[in-house]
Amino acid sequence: MIRQMACLFFLAATTLVPHIALGQSKAASQPTISDDNIHLRGPFQNARVRFEREKTGHVAFIGGSITEMNGYRPLVMELLRRRFPKTDFTFTAAGISSTCSTTGAFRLQDHVLDHGPVDLFFVEFAVNDDQDAGHAFREALRGMEGVVRHTRLHNPRADIVIIYFVNPGMLRKWQANDIPISVRAHEQVAEHYGVPAINLARQVAQSISSGDLTWAQFGGTHPKPFGNRIAERMIDRLMTIAWDRETPDKAVAHPLTKPIDPKSYFRGRFVDVGNAKISGNAVIEVPEWMAIGGGFRQRFANRKLLCLAGTGGEIELKFTGTAIGSYVLAGPDAGKVAASVDGAPAKVIDLYHRFSKGLHYPRTVMFATDLAPGDHTLTLHVDKSATSDRQAVRILKFVANQSKNHRLPHR
Repeated sequence: MIRQMACLFFLAATTLVPHIALGQSKAASQPTISDDNIHLRGPFQNARVRFEREKTGHVAFIGGSITEMNGYRPLVMELLRRRFPKTDFTFTAAGISSTCSTTGAFRLQDHVLDHGPVDLFFVEFAVNDDQDAGHAFREALRGMEGVVRHTRLHNPRADIVIIYFVNPGMLRKWQANDIPISVRAHEQVAEHYGVPAINLARQVAQSISSGDLTWAQFGGTHPKPFGNRIAERMIDRLMTIAWDRETPDKAVAHPLTKPIDPKSYFRGRFVDVGNAKISGNAVIEVPEWMAIGGGFRQRFANRKLLCLAGTGGEIELKFTGTAIGSYVLAGPDAGKVAASVDGAPAKVIDLYHRFSKGLHYPRTVMFATDLAPGDHTLTLHVDKSATSDRQAVRILKFVANQSKNHRLPHR
């Protein structure tokens, strides 16, 4: 029986190996799944009602490269087609490599909700909140609460599943009976909103301990088909337990209590760079990527970006909300920006990421996160401390957490 745990912080009394088993040989048999790692919370019947009774459904997936890759996502799509062969599914794949839950919260409207109300939503950000963004607890919570609460504001009947994948550093924490920060934050959100969670990370750690699995067999941070099959089996098990009863006659709205953090990004949105006032050498254009150098992902080809190259240009953006930042491509020449809101002393922020050396790396950088609700003005320019080889600013979108007087669409 799946345990509806009061808190993930309770760990089963399992002695885990103090290292990642990388080189052990192992027969290619799937490990035994523990129901302790499948957390069913609250009612989880609405998607089933849609799929069985209405024969239609919108299923969405959001996350980083683990979601974007040919991994667990297509396996779950096939699982749903097998379970509901007469249902007309719409699938939205919103995985973008390198992105964290902060970016996810701000791109949610454009990349998922604008495709229609979601009936079943799979959310995966634990690994990227840990290794890419390096989020502290507050940031990981604000991002995940932004995704979950915004989805429920858009469709109060949306069923959501959070899934925790794992990287080597996170695995070592699980083996030491410690819970990674990103998972602790995401679990607080899951508990608060009654959202089921699949703790694949803990399952992998326990299976390695018992000798049922090796890290190499699982496939690493970006799992092999064998590892993704474990995730699909755990999701299948969640559905089996949750839906082992008569289908309800109709879907019901999930209760929506007060937010954990009132300034979580559940009113997050993209703001088009065309809304900015630019001067000097600031320009909106498609960068000459081949001339710039550095790795480049094709999903961003032919995209017009708001660009600053060196000092002498300024960007001004008027916005309404409690937080402002930008979704940028930060490559080898990424510089430092001086950001000021409403004329306050500028805050200097380095856009360069540790992965920027060989890649124009997509990341969201926040300039201010605890503003008073209302109208504000952001000004940006390349900071004078930026070195001559790192003075580039390339903005895909601004991101803003809108004030609560701005209404969100409801289903």
